[in-house]
Amino acid sequence: MTKLNFDLDSYLVPKRNQVDAALQELLKSTQNPSRIRDAMTYSLMAGGKRIRPVLCIAAAEAVGGHAEDVIKTACALEMVHTYSLIHDDLPAMDNDDLRRGKPTCHIAFDEATAILAGDALLTLAFQVLSSIDSDLQDHASKWLCVIHSISLAAGYQGMIGGQMEDMASEGILLTLDNLKEMHALKTGALINASVYSGAMLGGANSKQIKCLEQYAKNIGLAFQVVDDILNVEGDPEVMGKAAGTDKIRRKSTYPSLMGMKQSKEFAKQLVNTALQALDNFDKRSDPLRAIAWYIIERNR
Repeated sequence: MTKLNFDLDSYLVPKRNQVDAALQELLKSTQNPSRIRDAMTYSLMAGGKRIRPVLCIAAAEAVGGHAEDVIKTACALEMVHTYSLIHDDLPAMDNDDLRRGKPTCHIAFDEATAILAGDALLTLAFQVLSSIDSDLQDHASKWLCVIHSISLAAGYQGMIGGQMEDMASEGILLTLDNLKEMHALKTGALINASVYSGAMLGGANSKQIKCLEQYAKNIGLAFQVVDDILNVEGDPEVMGKAAGTDKIRRKSTYPSLMGMKQSKEFAKQLVNTALQALDNFDKRSDPLRAIAWYIIERNR
């Protein structure tokens, strides 16, 4: 792999700022200030990497679309992602006290409020997605495809199913294929939906969508492989959450099944395959290429 000469920070920072501003505006448009909105805002604006919304925007731009075409979809994706984090952190699931260097939602507020804040963010995401006005039948059809894709990724055939498998497999030695299948649901599904949504709304043709789905599938799995590596080698101060929790919970991970060196090589192979899927795209897809590199180089 030859590393792309692209300043990712100069791309990510304004895109993250654009997403943050849109999220703030959407939260302001909800009901009067309340404890539940405070909890939603606390978790949603806690300084996440915004990988999923940025992937949505970058996919749209790669096929000739614009950030403005997909900004509300990007926000909805981040709401879905944040809801899942709030619920994953709960005592009944991962029982984590820190997220992004801050107390988790149920620690900062209380368990019941955290549950409701997660529910509210998931519901708000689909409220946002379904509030787009269009008189064009073709445009309306695209929005239905996007809503279907995100709802599938967020549901029991996606993230929820993956989280259930993750909890049920604690203390059980999984095969590598089982692990890949679980993470394709838990982590990969929403990443796939993010790229697909951006491509669909950006005006991609069927061939472009197929290539972008191949890209998304591979970076989604690479993302989880690197997460497993960081859970062993990462610095808690940098990551903003505890390290070593996978071993404590006796979870099957890529390092535990493949070894650390092989896991790092596997992540690189996945990114290389993702980059090959973009071979027929022009420089407008350079942000997607750079994000693939970022996934295996990140430290949190």
